[in-house]
Amino acid sequence: MAKGKIAERSPLMMEMQPGTYFWCACGKSNNQPFCDGSHRGSEFTPKEVKIEEVQSVFWCRCKQTDNQPFCDGTHNKL
Repeated sequence: MAKGKIAERSPLMMEMQPGTYFWCACGKSNNQPFCDGSHRGSEFTPKEVKIEEVQSVFWCRCKQTDNQPFCDGTHNKL
């Protein structure tokens, strides 16, 4: 699977409420780490994430993680 454009070289920690979110996989969204439709016409599609309970999440913004959509520390090697 192709990796998206690096949006930031650090994750974004957010306190998430229960709900459905769409993580930007292409790296082009102006609403990082979430999709704004900028992937249209590319090979990328956003990743649907369902949060069941309030929790802190480290969203990947480098788009190189092997644990999409969550940070796995890959940004430290870029």
